[in-house]
Amino acid sequence: MTTAVSSPVANGRDVDRQWAVETHGLVKRFDDNVAVNGVELLVPRGCAFGYLGPNGAGKTTLIRVLLGLTRADAGTMSLLGYPVPEQRAVALARVGAIVDEPRFHSHLTGRQNLQILAAARERAARDRIAPSLERVGLQHRANDKVAKYSMGMRQRLGVAACLLGDPELLILDEPMNGLDPAGMRDMRDMILSLVAEGRTVVLSSHLLDEVERTCDAVAIVDRGNVIRQGSIAELLAGASVELQIECSDPDGARRILEATKLGTSVEVGPNGLEAKLPLGTGRDAIAEVNRQLVEAGISVYRLQEVQASLESWFLQVTSRLGSSE
Repeated sequence: MTTAVSSPVANGRDVDRQWAVETHGLVKRFDDNVAVNGVELLVPRGCAFGYLGPNGAGKTTLIRVLLGLTRADAGTMSLLGYPVPEQRAVALARVGAIVDEPRFHSHLTGRQNLQILAAARERAARDRIAPSLERVGLQHRANDKVAKYSMGMRQRLGVAACLLGDPELLILDEPMNGLDPAGMRDMRDMILSLVAEGRTVVLSSHLLDEVERTCDAVAIVDRGNVIRQGSIAELLAGASVELQIECSDPDGARRILEATKLGTSVEVGPNGLEAKLPLGTGRDAIAEVNRQLVEAGISVYRLQEVQASLESWFLQVTSRLGSSE
């Protein structure tokens, strides 16, 4: 799939170096089903970027459209500054991708599989076999048949296959699927190390916790629509504030907070009182919660602000979307 690119010039102009992936108004339909619905996507270079959404949200379809495996019905797109499909071959020369589960000849070894793939590429790809196997931590199992590989090892071999072309951009479709916790950790560490080398990694996933651990920025997709995108820090800054309160009278504390405008949602749980405060709540408002409880004669043993997770933010966003429909 890959060949070397000597100069980032397209149609006599310098290629835009800002975005690794850029789409505008991208649409893909299958009969009456709109799998990709006017997607506007900007993926910065040199980061781990998550394309996040539930199964069936259109994540894999978008990847197929970007790679030219299926044609878009409308919109424009570019990879590494090269317009696709007009300059697809030039763009894909610097892209490595895994779509669905990576497929290999199970009766051959990991090394033999890479040798077959390298034979279809430029000569330099053959010299990258050993470094690629070492890069993904498979050098000690390179001569074992793929039939003996675990799911995590096959995923890593897929990344090694991508690295044969020394890509600037890697696109990985659900790379954590089917992995045990140790396999997820290994994949996460490998993705982060690839980004540390200056590469861009785009991964689609429905696993919010792993995306939060791995990615710098995300796009949230649902039913083919990108509903939010940006850095995780920026997105979580828009989440409501959650307080956990341990006190002498949880029911009394709940009534006090519900009588004010401080708590938008207050519940008594096994760990005490859990209160969600309005968006933009500052430290003064949190201090006010403590003051009102103490003045009401309630002893406060612990008052802790809980940092919003990507999962809790996602649930807030989707619930707001659902309530407006």
